[in-house]
Amino acid sequence: MAGGSSRNSRIVETVRELGDARAVPNRRWLAGLLGVSTASLDPWLAEIPALGPLAKSLHDAHRSGGRRFYAQFRAPYELYVLVRACRPDHIVETGVSSGVSSVHFLAGLRKNRHGILHSVDLPQVQAHAQLGARESEVSVPPGRSSGWAIPPTYRRGWDLHLGPSQRVLPPLVRGLPSVGIFLHDSRHTPAHLTFELETIRPKLRPGSVVLADNTVWTGEAFPRFARSLGTRVWRRGHSDLVGLRVPESI
Repeated sequence: MAGGSSRNSRIVETVRELGDARAVPNRRWLAGLLGVSTASLDPWLAEIPALGPLAKSLHDAHRSGGRRFYAQFRAPYELYVLVRACRPDHIVETGVSSGVSSVHFLAGLRKNRHGILHSVDLPQVQAHAQLGARESEVSVPPGRSSGWAIPPTYRRGWDLHLGPSQRVLPPLVRGLPSVGIFLHDSRHTPAHLTFELETIRPKLRPGSVVLADNTVWTGEAFPRFARSLGTRVWRRGHSDLVGLRVPESI
């Protein structure tokens, strides 16, 4: 018990370095997505404190870019654990912004010593050096590009594609043998989420994990997709970040 308490305190300290308490890993969500017990997650969760220097680097980069805290993705450490557990050959994400989700995917791939992250982004660029009151924190500061907070040492194994998902995603997915993990975090409308899910569907395999953020805006698109696969939706706590695991028979 004492060992578990000490491990949890180290994880909380790493989260504090990142700068947002929402990033404490949700064990129940991970266990549901992976179809395992919460106890079996311990070896991968125990690796999170080693990401402390990365967390500090991201926090510092966001502050230098005029952000009070890291932007827009609340479950980066769950992404790391999913990569470690699933050991995917290929990950696809839509939506990059500063690169918080991307770099935690990449950290997991680096630890696995295997796999590629394919990211699709259509960056919004803020108008001036200071973020405007009506501008989104996902905007890219002037002179920077998608993934601007990612340290150079983490960029190996990153395949970044710039452009609208409708144009970029179909040829990207056609060229892949499989998609082990997919994250939708781009345009949050029912039609667009449905388009992305149906685009990756032919490359999903049993055990593939599919995630979608900000589903408060996408209605029944994700639950409908889950029903078509014969699997359930796992919601991260009370948030609108959801996921599913592709069943053995699809």
